[in-house]
Amino acid sequence: MLKTERTSVMNLENAIRGARNPMNSWAKSDSAYDGEGKYILGPNDLDLGRRLAHAGSDHRKFLRQIFVSVDITAPLYWWKEFDTYKVGTVANSCSTMHKIHAKAFEREDFSCDRMDEGGLALLDAVIDYLEVERQKFLADKENRQPWHNMIQTLPTSYNQMRTVTLNYENLIGIYYARRHHKLAEWHTLCDWILSLPYAKELICVKDEKAEESGH
Repeated sequence: MLKTERTSVMNLENAIRGARNPMNSWAKSDSAYDGEGKYILGPNDLDLGRRLAHAGSDHRKFLRQIFVSVDITAPLYWWKEFDTYKVGTVANSCSTMHKIHAKAFEREDFSCDRMDEGGLALLDAVIDYLEVERQKFLADKENRQPWHNMIQTLPTSYNQMRTVTLNYENLIGIYYARRHHKLAEWHTLCDWILSLPYAKELICVKDEKAEESGH
């Protein structure tokens, strides 16, 4: 299970202005804000951005200036893979260490949508154990043993929310590296990437190249 919430795409205006700096072509810019305060790329700016995006990482530096903030809730086993993307990304997570005892454990706290009956039965047993240890810790917080039992027994299917900041260049790498991954969470994230403004023109650069070449 993976959930994305509170997506914000920022700095598009400044990024496209910077893309015009090398040729001093600011007069050709035709983008503007609409009545809802969204920055809409005009045909000239969108064409320039698409061409630069397709020209390779050396030419599309402006994509690193298009920032995306999103709250992602996903299991720890997925976050372990996401943590390979350290360059150009930042994430602040809900603290397992500080808040593991803050609420009762329940099945909804875990990604278990692909488990069979045997797996769910085992998970339920672990949840029951975790809840017993949680109650012990709440009764006597000077006794750290129940806390250690919770931390070291917690399954990697436990869901954690993080506020993540990326940029469009990061998203190109993530999309093409993970869109065919066997973990369903990556497919959900790639669908979210495709929903971002101008994803087809600025992020799906390899797909468009393939279409243009007839492959």
